[in-house]
Amino acid sequence: MTPSTHFTAGNTPDAPRSDLPVLLDALAADLRGIGYTVDGVAALLGAAAHSALGRDQLVPALIVTEAARRGEPTTAALAAVVRFWLLAEPQPAATLDAALPGIRTAGLLELGLVEPSADGLIQAKVDLRPYGWDGTAGENTQGEDARREGARREDAQGEDARREETVSGGAELWVASDLAAHQRPGVLRHDHVLGIGQASTTLVQVTARRHVARALDLGTGCGIQTFHLLHHAEHVTATDISDRALAFTRFNLLLNAGQLHLDPSDPEARVSLRRGSLLDPVAGEEFELVVSNPPFVITPRSLGEAAGDQFTYRDGGLPGDDIVAALVRDLPSVLTPGGTAQLLGNWEIPAGAAWDERPQRWAGPDADAWFIQREQVSPEQYAETWLQDASEARDRRLFQDSYAAYLDDFASRSVEAIGFGMIWLRRPADGATPALRRFEEITYPIEQPVGPHLGAAVERADWLADHDLAAAHLLVAEDVTEERHQRPGAEHPGVILLRQGAGLRRTNLLSTELAGFVSACDGDLSVGQIVGALEALLGGGEDWDAGTFRAGVLTEVGNLVRDGFLLPA
Repeated sequence: MTPSTHFTAGNTPDAPRSDLPVLLDALAADLRGIGYTVDGVAALLGAAAHSALGRDQLVPALIVTEAARRGEPTTAALAAVVRFWLLAEPQPAATLDAALPGIRTAGLLELGLVEPSADGLIQAKVDLRPYGWDGTAGENTQGEDARREGARREDAQGEDARREETVSGGAELWVASDLAAHQRPGVLRHDHVLGIGQASTTLVQVTARRHVARALDLGTGCGIQTFHLLHHAEHVTATDISDRALAFTRFNLLLNAGQLHLDPSDPEARVSLRRGSLLDPVAGEEFELVVSNPPFVITPRSLGEAAGDQFTYRDGGLPGDDIVAALVRDLPSVLTPGGTAQLLGNWEIPAGAAWDERPQRWAGPDADAWFIQREQVSPEQYAETWLQDASEARDRRLFQDSYAAYLDDFASRSVEAIGFGMIWLRRPADGATPALRRFEEITYPIEQPVGPHLGAAVERADWLADHDLAAAHLLVAEDVTEERHQRPGAEHPGVILLRQGAGLRRTNLLSTELAGFVSACDGDLSVGQIVGALEALLGGGEDWDAGTFRAGVLTEVGNLVRDGFLLPA
């Protein structure tokens, strides 16, 4: 098939227009002028109301902004815009004209962002909210680790690396999406375009950022992942099955063209928008990096079901977790040698099976794979989460029927639980064998953004595959601490723990000999020399086997390097 571009497409029904650059520039200037930014909104609302808004509770913000409307002109303008777009409160046209004097209500109407209400006011058709590169919805999406990583890039990457480092320090963007469930009545429309949500910010934070020539945002939605990719990829291809999603992405890219370093007269020089399912729009192409927050939600299938019956932002139209299984199997085919893919997903856990039994079958033997399960819920919890997500609980009969359908669907496959987590895949470089195959569960809080740490973990796995560990010199990572626990009066500790303060924040239970090894890792002696000293200290006895001891210590030391407790000197 020939991929279709959506920068030159005509207007999409019920989606913002992006073919009016003068109006887009006027809107951006107005929003910037009144301080409609993440920090500006937070300062206006105050900590309590801002925190409540993050939980989709609007009342505290309504109270604060009602009082702020009577303040000085800039404060009143910001309060009116917050009430209009974040709280979905209709406003008089005169109020919007005063708050946004460059574009005014007439311009908003022409862009398709607003519409008249039945009572003569103007109501929002979309959610248009600030997106801060340093603090999306209270989350640090780049952080100091990413800035340090940018500073370490080789000079050969030139302007691209410098541009990413500059923008990651504080780009102020705006993102349009459909009004969310807490902003509108009734069940969501089936072609709903999701805004900035927990899943999208999670993927932003777990993505290991590196300079690439070509990147793919698979299932772009309103374009959040593409925003971030543009700061370290020379070209981004963004795909979606929904025309409306691509229209929102196009609008968001052109509204923020300056901050994203796009030429509004030639956006396709850096971004290609394509419509199609899964990998169809990019068949035969290869990318150095793929990111995807796919429509992975497991949804009961029904006879005679049409695409219009599905919530396209979350339902890929396949039974069970087949969409995630298909992506894990097929994504390596669109990666360049050494290329990586990172995505989020759900997986079913049948009764009596380990959580990773099925994901291990999905990951082919010719690709590197790393699954981290972050959460596991029951079928009942899963049904409740996703029925409430689309406001289906507002229709009691629909809720009851859909809930029962979820339970019947899971029971038909003997599903006992559903896992959620993040997936990293890599196509090995030409001639290389896979160096990483890992399936683990980490449910406790981890440092965010964790992407730089995941990237460093992959580099350590590659280092272990390429080096003789016995000849290496190691150092204890700076964030690592040791804990010793013993009963009062005991001669030796009963428990020795090694803890990480950063990244995945792992804890490792050490044997006495391994604790001794770690304490000697100051970079002076090689691993083999330290193991030899331990042999001389601990060896002896008729049951002693030096070869077994040495192999065991080397295995444990390799695990400590792989997990980041010990680093090559």
